[in-house]
Amino acid sequence: MLDFERCWRATLSRDTRFDGLFYSAVVTTGIYCRPSCPGCPMRKNVRFYRSAAAAQDAGYRACKRCNPDASPGSPEWNLRADVVGRAMRLIADGVCDRDGVAGLAAQLGYTTRHLHRLLTAEVGVGPQALARTQRAQTARILLETTDLRITDVAMAAGFSSVRQFNDTIASVFDRTPTALRDMATSPADHAAGTITVRLSVREPFDGPALLRFLAARAIPGMEEVDTGTYRRSLRLPHGAGAIALTPHPGHVAAQFRLEDIRDLATAIHRCRRLLDLDADPLAVTELLTSEPLMAPLAAANPGLRVPGGADPEELLLCTALRQTMPAPQGTMALAALTRRFGRPLPIPIGRVTHLFPTAQTLAEAPLTDLLPDEAAELLRRIATDLATGDLTLSDGHDRAETERRLMKAGLSGHGAAYLVMRALKDPDVFLAQAPATGRALQSLGQPTGLASTMRRAEHWRPWRSYALMQLWNLHPGDTQIFAPADRTSPRSATLTA
Repeated sequence: MLDFERCWRATLSRDTRFDGLFYSAVVTTGIYCRPSCPGCPMRKNVRFYRSAAAAQDAGYRACKRCNPDASPGSPEWNLRADVVGRAMRLIADGVCDRDGVAGLAAQLGYTTRHLHRLLTAEVGVGPQALARTQRAQTARILLETTDLRITDVAMAAGFSSVRQFNDTIASVFDRTPTALRDMATSPADHAAGTITVRLSVREPFDGPALLRFLAARAIPGMEEVDTGTYRRSLRLPHGAGAIALTPHPGHVAAQFRLEDIRDLATAIHRCRRLLDLDADPLAVTELLTSEPLMAPLAAANPGLRVPGGADPEELLLCTALRQTMPAPQGTMALAALTRRFGRPLPIPIGRVTHLFPTAQTLAEAPLTDLLPDEAAELLRRIATDLATGDLTLSDGHDRAETERRLMKAGLSGHGAAYLVMRALKDPDVFLAQAPATGRALQSLGQPTGLASTMRRAEHWRPWRSYALMQLWNLHPGDTQIFAPADRTSPRSATLTA
């Protein structure tokens, strides 16, 4: 249950940092808003909801002034590792639209009835209502940023019929689809064949640090960072895509070029995860500044994010290769694999020309032509496990169990934890034995022994991933995370190790 007093005080403050954490609804007007909406309702007429879907289910429509459906997502769903948290991440990735509620429940290992009961208790509505809200927001983006026909927008957003589409838009926005398009604040100024979207951000937000992190690990041909913009290719459920992300104060400008427009909602979600846009920097900074070592770093970089993974399987294959080769050679080898075995994009974007090869392709490819024997063997083994389904990397799986499976498949302890931190968005991972971590601590004049490092890191829970980023940010070009003979999980390290 939401604490009414805390929500009311946040609403009175009009602080944009609370947008997406909860929603306020006004009984007398029948609308729901962001906490930062400039409207001034009377206290007795206000109700609070944990999600936009819950407010809509209660009969409220979105405020036309603050557009609450476009606010950043709640950071709670990345922090939580339980069934509800995993379900919310899968719904955001479009699993309900692709596989239905039954497919969502199957990925989580629960019956549809029990899953509906869990989500209703925690969020206020079931998976169908949550997916409906996401479809409505996707439709709104398409109406405001493209010249697609109304019927094409309905199908692209995931609606089963134009009638259902019209009814939903009228219910959520109190406007017809045509009216939404006519009232767009500015005409689309994107290149032909692209969709441009403003991704909302919870500030403070350190976009330049994110670009430095991604640039240091970019694979030529598949990624690039140039003049303040990150570009990459992206494999999506219905086809290939290419994205360009440019951080700005208060938002990220995102440009999408998609083979199938049905992938827009999934592409937006994966970009938000990649840039960690739904994080709560206020909570992170508050905790980290309470510890002497981290305080000056967190105060100087309050908007630092933990970069995620746009394609978990791709990130796994890249990490597997990089753990067997020094950083420069590993990047060159990944670029060579991309050029030789990756699918060319129909239209390159900047210097991004190819998709990364699929697991099936790498499992069958002559890898020893390009890689040392050890690297080729490990990459082929993991690619084969992914291709056959023996190994999966999904938000629907338990993070600790996924880490154990990754190590069993051949990934090092730090590689597995790194994957859980980035691909599964675990905010509480700390790679104490990573060479990059040791060098950062050494530059601060701190001991680098495992016992002392782990003991200090306990003060940074549950935001140890953000503390790790603060340390790595001291030397952005230092990308070495693999220690020699690293086979133990950082999570299992004890204070007396």
